[in-house]
Amino acid sequence: MAEDKAARKSGNVLGMFPQSQIQEFKEKKARKGTTNILGMFPQAQIQEFKEAFGMMDVNRDGFIDVSDLKAIHNDLGRNPSDKDLNEMLKECPGQLNFTAFLTLFGEKMHGTDSETTFRQAFEQFDPEKKGKLSEEYVKDLLLNVGDQFKEEEIRQVWKEAKPHGGLFDYDAFVTLVKRGPQDEMAQ
Repeated sequence: MAEDKAARKSGNVLGMFPQSQIQEFKEKKARKGTTNILGMFPQAQIQEFKEAFGMMDVNRDGFIDVSDLKAIHNDLGRNPSDKDLNEMLKECPGQLNFTAFLTLFGEKMHGTDSETTFRQAFEQFDPEKKGKLSEEYVKDLLLNVGDQFKEEEIRQVWKEAKPHGGLFDYDAFVTLVKRGPQDEMAQ
């Protein structure tokens, strides 16, 4: 709680949001673009990514895992340890399916923070790591700290990630921003 008050007084750029994430959100809003990762690439480039993913998914199960990475490296005459291969896969929160693959490329190519970094920024204000913060607390931070949001910008955030029961689910918000709506993930 003392850290939160210090962050407010210092005017630290929202403290809980990486600057690049704030800028990304504002740019997306300005473009009236979608949070869907597919909107970041032209269709022809997405097709190239699908082909690359298909070549890397050696066992054709729809996911790139340690066995796929091992086979690729072996084909290249390399023999990395399972530890090294697992470290590579840690860049992806969860299983590495095509959508996650595309998201990783989007982050690397467009210079955004990783999903983990974005989530950890929120966790600084959630000492119990419950994944939720008070709606009023988040609104107060957005209005009064760092690059202060306008009421309309806050309404836009709430439109995309509606608080429930007075709580802002930052876990869901991070997933929405970084992966798009979850119903699209199932496709």
